[in-house]
Amino acid sequence: MSDVPREAYRELLDELRADVESMANDVLAQLSTALDALDGDDREAARAVIEGDDEINRRYLALESDCIDLIALQQPVASDLRFVAATFKILTDLERVGDLATNLARYALAGGSEVAAEVRIRRIGETAHGQLRDAVDAYVAADAEACRAVAARDDELDAACQHASETVVRELVAGEADPWDVERLLDDVSRLLLTIRDLERIGDHAVNVAARTLYMDEGDPELIY
Repeated sequence: MSDVPREAYRELLDELRADVESMANDVLAQLSTALDALDGDDREAARAVIEGDDEINRRYLALESDCIDLIALQQPVASDLRFVAATFKILTDLERVGDLATNLARYALAGGSEVAAEVRIRRIGETAHGQLRDAVDAYVAADAEACRAVAARDDELDAACQHASETVVRELVAGEADPWDVERLLDDVSRLLLTIRDLERIGDHAVNVAARTLYMDEGDPELIY
């Protein structure tokens, strides 16, 4: 590809940032709907999340292609190259959160759980959602301090997930299920543990977004740790 004027190139970079923010908002909406489906046993909402995943994947591939084109257009200065490289990786994190939202929707379709309320799955999900929301906002604003705040809060989510997992296992051990209903109970516990695991992974992807944004802004991939 031929070079483009510097000012026009900057406009293309700004467009990329806006497009990534738009995709991130869609991913966050998918996650919110999946949490609603889990919380309210809403099968219609769960199906909407599953059906919407193809569009997230399509946008992910299109924006990855845009990143490659932006590097090919001209020899970008170091700061621009860091922005495009970081954005390329952030897109992967967002796409994977979309996949995790789809997992949550599938768990919702499989049926509710009495233990889910006790382990506060909705609250954990809202924490993960907020963490990702803040990470995306930090990316859009190139806010280094906000990035560090996202990373600092991850321990809170990890602790909540660990406590929830321990509660689920404790309920399994202490439960008095009918022997004929053991298989259903095990399925329920397994699904809840997978739900907790996926919510924790969403927090990990939020930290990734924050770390890549910090690298984009300050050029040191270790600064967030």
